[in-house]
Amino acid sequence: MSKQKIQLSDHFTYPRLLRFVLPAVGTMLFTSIYGIVDGLCVSNFVGKTAFAAVNLIMPLPQLLATIGFMLGTGGSAIVGITLGEGDQKKADRYFTMFLLAAAISVSVLAVLGLVLLRPIAILLGAKGELLDYAVRYGRILMLSLPTFALQNMFQSFFVTAEKPHLGFYFTVAAGCTNMVLDVLMVGVWGWGVEGAAIATFLSQIVGGLLPIFYFLDHKNTSRLHLCKTQLYSKVLLDACINGSSELMTNLSMSLVNILYNYQLLRLAGENGVAAYGVIMYACFLFIAVYVGYAFGSAPIVSFHYGAGNRAEVHNLYEKSLRLIAVVAVTLTAASMVIIPYVARFFVGYDPELLALTSRAFRLYALSFVIMGFNVYASSFFTALGDGVTSALISFLRTLVFQIAAVLILPAILGIDGIWLAVTAAELAALAVSAAMFVTKDKVFHYRKA
Repeated sequence: MSKQKIQLSDHFTYPRLLRFVLPAVGTMLFTSIYGIVDGLCVSNFVGKTAFAAVNLIMPLPQLLATIGFMLGTGGSAIVGITLGEGDQKKADRYFTMFLLAAAISVSVLAVLGLVLLRPIAILLGAKGELLDYAVRYGRILMLSLPTFALQNMFQSFFVTAEKPHLGFYFTVAAGCTNMVLDVLMVGVWGWGVEGAAIATFLSQIVGGLLPIFYFLDHKNTSRLHLCKTQLYSKVLLDACINGSSELMTNLSMSLVNILYNYQLLRLAGENGVAAYGVIMYACFLFIAVYVGYAFGSAPIVSFHYGAGNRAEVHNLYEKSLRLIAVVAVTLTAASMVIIPYVARFFVGYDPELLALTSRAFRLYALSFVIMGFNVYASSFFTALGDGVTSALISFLRTLVFQIAAVLILPAILGIDGIWLAVTAAELAALAVSAAMFVTKDKVFHYRKA
């Protein structure tokens, strides 16, 4: 029975739910791991100035690629609901349209990014060698934006297609490509930040273009396939609205990261930006578990919501909150143990930077016990097609509360206020998430349906 294929239409027990979402969690974890290798190679082989430059400019390409995230989550929810309603052909047409819309729009933004890259780096406070590294790294990442967006979209759509394990395999292939090329191009051949950027670009071709050939093959058992399509403007708008929480999350994270870097340059110089970069790379591992679970479970919720199976949606909701509570406590405890080792891997060559990074990471890690509930709440409402509620949670959590915290707390606590800002923002967002669950009658009436 344990080997039986899991389908979206199943009733989900804890073991079945975990088996279905684990590939998505693994996908996000592996994505984080090869991102960490990127940072390790730049920091240890090129130096802390190059490492600071990479982290200073990284939010810009992430900002411009947010449309891909939006159409991936918002579009996969609509496709999942359509599958639940039993219309396979329409689901395929929507799927194809979302991919084309993302590829075209992100390509246009990539050109814009190339034009604005240097002025924005200067605006962020980069100058001299820091500016040079940031521009050299950022130019190559701008060229990779379309494949970056598609790679992130496929992570959602592989789950909706009932092939989460394939999404994981493609991510592993992309990650191995990136890690091997990082070591060769940066560590062995000495190509510097350009080598790290090229390695990332080539890995995203593996993760963002090769899946297209899989979905073009109509002989496989995927629930989704690429086909002839047309512009469904209302559906595209609905996907944008429904995925606006993901757009807001990534847009806000990019803007907030820019603000963090600006404050840190002002308070601690390059060391502050480098320390924040270490935290971001390491946090990817912890956040990846929450995001992976949210991505992995959302298509199940969408399918059963589209099929009118309210009892199963409620079942998924209750089990998910219990699982997240256990994981939150476990991850927070684990982070406190591994923090010194992670910091030493990245910046052990600089005692002053190592001490700053270790303290900063401990304060930042307090947020892990809270953020999982907020990530799931936003994803859950997106899966129901309630993009407005989802976007509200994301908007307040990742933008309003964080900006307020990162501007106010440093004035009271100094640089420690920056590291505690995310915890303060997550606490405020948790109150909003809880209020949304309580006030949305449809969530708590599932059991009665």
